[in-house]
Formats: sequence, C-alpha cells, structure tokens
Amino acid sequence: MEVILLERIARLGQMGDTVKVRDGYARNFLLPKGKALRANEANKKKFEGQRVQLEARDLERKSEAEKIAESLDGMSFIIVRAAGETGQLYGSVSPRDIADLLVNEGFTVNRNQIELNQPIKAIGLTNVIIALHPEVEVTVTMNIARSTDEAERQAAGEKLDSAEAIYGDDINENARPDSFFDPNEDGEDLEEGDPTV
Repeated sequence: MEVILLERIARLGQMGDTVKVRDGYARNFLLPKGKALRANEANKKKFEGQRVQLEARDLERKSEAEKIAESLDGMSFIIVRAAGETGQLYGSVSPRDIADLLVNEGFTVNRNQIELNQPIKAIGLTNVIIALHPEVEVTVTMNIARSTDEAERQAAGEKLDSAEAIYGDDINENARPDSFFDPNEDGEDLEEGDPTV
C-alpha cells in the first residue's frame, strides 16, 4: 500500500514522502496513529493544504523534545530490584518500568519512545536510548542494583558480580578453583603422548 507520511519515520522516510509499505503496517500502525494517509489524489491535495501546519506542529514537537533532551541527556537513574547471587534479576526491567521511573522523576516520556531490544535481566549499568522525537535521541544510564548502596558502589566502578563482591572477606583461599588444579609434581605439564594423561 502506498502512503503519504505526515511526519518523519525512522528507516521509512521524511514528512511528505510517498512510500510503499506492507498493508498490515499501514492499517494497524501508520493510519490509526495519524502518521500517514493513503496515497490517493484527494489525500495528496489535503496534505499539500495542511503541509504548513504539519511542519509547524513538527517543529514545535521537536523544540519540546530538545528541551527535555537537554535536561535528560547523560543522566543516570537507579532501579532497585531483587536479584540472585550471580546478578540475575528475579524478573526483568522493561521499557514500561523505565518510562514509569522517568515520569516519576518529572520527565514526559512514553514507553514507546524507549529503544530497548530486550528487557534488562541482570544487575549492572545499561545505556538506554530514548527517542523523544524522530530527530532527537538521548542516552541515559540505568543502574540496576539490589540496593542503593550497591548502586553507588557499582556507579563508582566496582564489579558486583565477582566472588569478592558477593562473599566479601568470607572467601576461603583454599577453596578457589585454581588451588585444586596443581601441575604435576615436577612442575611441568604432561604432554599428549604421555601415557599418564
């Protein structure tokens, strides 16, 4: 189906472009969301008549997005979640969780604006891209941790999934894996052809 784009859409085209898209994409997303019109003569005339207003509205949205981007770009946010000893979360952090956090912090962000390929499933620092406008993107850091104290240590660069971080001073030096695998008595490694291998 051919459609006329009413705004810039990533990997598709600019405002006013006539592009060919799959029928389902047009019917289920572009047309209902008001992002495109069917490409026929009546709609082409309608678009040309509204082009100035559409460009002005797009410019206004872009300036609002740039204001939000100035205050949001490069910020770091802490999300406290339950996790196992290895750092795997009991659950995950989804775009909805990130959007809720940003809204609670006073930013106007929709979960559809958060570009996260898959939910975050482990503690650590994760960079998340937020597309505030098709031409305005910001990157924020999500600090996923088990507690705020742990988040501060993690932000300082401490690695929290190491054995030292998990067990602290309780590590028995004799229980380390490398202490179980001593070279042979001579201190030399055995060769492949050696019958004792």
